[in-house]
Order: sequence, then C-alpha cells, then structure tokens
Amino acid sequence: MSSRRIAFIGLGIMGSPMAANLVRAGHTVTGFNLTQPPIDKLVAEGGRGAASIAEAVKDAEVVITMVPADPQVEEVYFGDGGVLDNAPAGALLIDMSSVTPQMSQRVAAAAEERGLRSIDAPVSGGEAGAIEGVLSIMVGGKAEDFAEAKPVLDALGTTVALVGPSGAGQTVKVANQLIVAVNIQACAEAVVFLERSGVDLDVALDVLNGGLAGSTVLTRKKQNFVNRDFAPGFRIDLHHKDLGNLLSAARAVGAPLPTASLVADFITALRAAGDGGLDHSALLRNLERLSGKVN
Repeated sequence: MSSRRIAFIGLGIMGSPMAANLVRAGHTVTGFNLTQPPIDKLVAEGGRGAASIAEAVKDAEVVITMVPADPQVEEVYFGDGGVLDNAPAGALLIDMSSVTPQMSQRVAAAAEERGLRSIDAPVSGGEAGAIEGVLSIMVGGKAEDFAEAKPVLDALGTTVALVGPSGAGQTVKVANQLIVAVNIQACAEAVVFLERSGVDLDVALDVLNGGLAGSTVLTRKKQNFVNRDFAPGFRIDLHHKDLGNLLSAARAVGAPLPTASLVADFITALRAAGDGGLDHSALLRNLERLSGKVN
C-alpha cells in the first residue's frame, strides 16, 4: 500500500488509536485535537501534530474526521478555519464520526462544490476494535471514492464495505447501534437473573457465549458486567445520540422500532441519573436500580 498524507481531526477514545494504526501502516499522519495531550501522544508514536485544522489539512491527500456528533462535524467542516475552506483541491474527505445521514449528505454536497470528494465511514467495534484495528466500517459515497479510500480504511478495520450513496454509511451505523443496544440490554437482564438465581456468573456467561446466545457484545463486555467496570469504551452519551438519530430516521421512513424506543428510554434514564459518561454496558445499572441494588 502506498503511503498517503493524512490529516486526522479528532484524537479521542476512538480517533487516537485509529491515527496510530495509520502511522504503523506507513502513512504520514498529521493530527489535530482540541486538547494537546492526544497530539503529543500521536507525535510520540511517529505522527505529526498541528496547531489548527487548517494547518493539519493544508497538504493532505486524505482528511479523516472522528468527532462526537453533528454539531462538531458542522464546526470542523463549515466553521472558520475548517476543513472545507482549507483542504487542497482533490482531497478525499472521510468522516468517520457517527452523525445523521443528512449531515453526511450536506458535507458531501459542499465538498463537491469546492472540488473535494467526501464519503461517510462510521465504524463499529468500540475502543478495543479501534486499538486492534479490527473495526467494521460502513461507507456511503461514490464507488470510485470508496475504491481510493479502501486501502487507508483497511489499516483500521477488517470489514470495510460500501453500503450505498452518501449518507448510507450513517444509516447502517444507526442500525448497528440498535442491535448493540438491545444486545447489551439482553445481556444485562441475563446477568441480573443469573445472579439472583445463585448461578456462577462468570462460568454461566462463558457457556452462553459458546452457543447461539454468543455475541461480540458478550465477548467484549463480559468483564464489564462481572466486575461492574463501566469505564468508557463507548459512552452512554454517544449511544443516546445514536439512538436519537436512529429513531428520527425510522420515523422518516415509517419503520416501527418498539424495542429500540424502549432501550432508548433506559439510556435516557441513565443520563438523567448522571451516568452519561459511563460505558454503555452500564445499562446493567438501570436494572440494578430497579432491583434496589444501587442508588
């Protein structure tokens, strides 16, 4: 794979290991973040740092953005000193944030007006998947832009697919978040039931994970459940945002999603209790509150 000059905007829980994986793949990566320590970390790993978005993207062939939600994408792309006004003509923009399909389509249209190209490429796999470079990446955009982006994306994930036109990646991502949220809720309910029944939880979860009930969620989150360790790999606040995007999109196409609505309410309750910064496996806390086990 030939080396590309890549600007990486947003070095958070997901972005930081993703940028590091691109460096390890042989790319020249210049990172920008609103706080300095993640930039310093990237530099220590062989990347470069920039003091602004404009500086990061000025010579980039590829610009990757990984920020929390629509407002941040709006600022990064359309704000003063943003990507659209400073990326060189012909650059390929890859937004890997999880946002609404409408935002992805807006970015793509604005990019085309400026002689740039854009795809939306949200991911699934959480912090562990980002660190290990095994993310699932769902891409919306033109086939020729996907073909150019794929060698770069292959350094970040093991499942990389074009799922449709601009915005389609985001549509598939919110469907992913529906499945993940419902799976976590089901696992949490099983944990409460098993513990109340006096079963060895650690062993029981291993047995369940070896059969049809097994899942990546249970593999990744088992220790969170067993140890009540809810340090954020993917924050409740972000899953709340994603399910909001899902339900909005579902209403637009007339798709009833009753289970998604219920789990979204549980996530809203967690945020109201001050747990928005915890990992989404903290859905277990809702059930424990209902059982009187935690405050």
